[in-house]
Amino acid sequence: MSSTRVIKKYPNRRLYDTEESRYITLADIKDLVMNKVNFEVIDKKSGEDITRTILLQVISEQEQQDEAIMSEDFLAQIIRAYGSVVPDFMANYLEKSLALFMQQQKTVQGQMQSIVGADPLNAMAELTQQNFQRLQSLQEELLKQFVPAGGDSNNADTAATGSQKKAG
Repeated sequence: MSSTRVIKKYPNRRLYDTEESRYITLADIKDLVMNKVNFEVIDKKSGEDITRTILLQVISEQEQQDEAIMSEDFLAQIIRAYGSVVPDFMANYLEKSLALFMQQQKTVQGQMQSIVGADPLNAMAELTQQNFQRLQSLQEELLKQFVPAGGDSNNADTAATGSQKKAG
């Protein structure tokens, strides 16, 4: 198995993963990126490496479907940068800035984990689940007070209206 997975793009716009012998989608390309799999996309007709173009399509799809992280102003600035700055400098600057941001995010998550003693997102999910269960059990206890042991809904309505009349 080679260290770089080859994806072929056919003239019909379909992407073919040569390692798995199957057609894939841009979502599959995103999964490869997220899993840090090295790959290249080759145009079947011309033999040209079109990996950057496919990655830009993945980004474009993400920006349209999910919460966008690039504002229109940011995108306009990038377009303007093509004619006014040295491309290598801009690419290097953006790569290092994003790498620094990701490292800082990991550091903050690690610090939060050491303070909380767990992954903060998992801790919040567990706390939310516990609160939901407590609310559900409280609602059940409250409903038991209004519903007689037999569970007859007519009696429950009578008990509820009777208790309202007594209160009023």
